[in-house]
Amino acid sequence: MVPLILVLILILILFGAGFAVKALMWVALALLVLWLLGFVARSNGPGGRRGRWYRW
Repeated sequence: MVPLILVLILILILFGAGFAVKALMWVALALLVLWLLGFVARSNGPGGRRGRWYRW
């Protein structure tokens, strides 16, 4: 009975990890799209130069 419970717990852990990885993949994809949009639509800087849209 104990091995069966351990296998079920392992399956639940792997299922949860797979869901978390998939969710994190979608978050990373959304951030990539936002970054690309910011890169393309950056505003003009002083003197007509195109500036950076981030402040690093």
